[in-house]
Amino acid sequence: MRFIRLEEVINKVGLSRSSIYRRIENDGFPKPVLLGGRASGWLESEVDEWLMQCLRKSRGEDTHSITNR
Repeated sequence: MRFIRLEEVINKVGLSRSSIYRRIENDGFPKPVLLGGRASGWLESEVDEWLMQCLRKSRGEDTHSITNR
């Protein structure tokens, strides 16, 4: 299990900070986890799964028929 901070999430998904937080509220982007104090991070596996769902959706593939590779 690995947590990644906002800067790495931005680099990984190619979205701005505001777009990420907007998608958390509207599109099911994974929510950050409070790590203590003001620090938060995202579970990397959840961000990776969200990216795979975007890929499947963009290619018109059934999200339930493909297993992780």
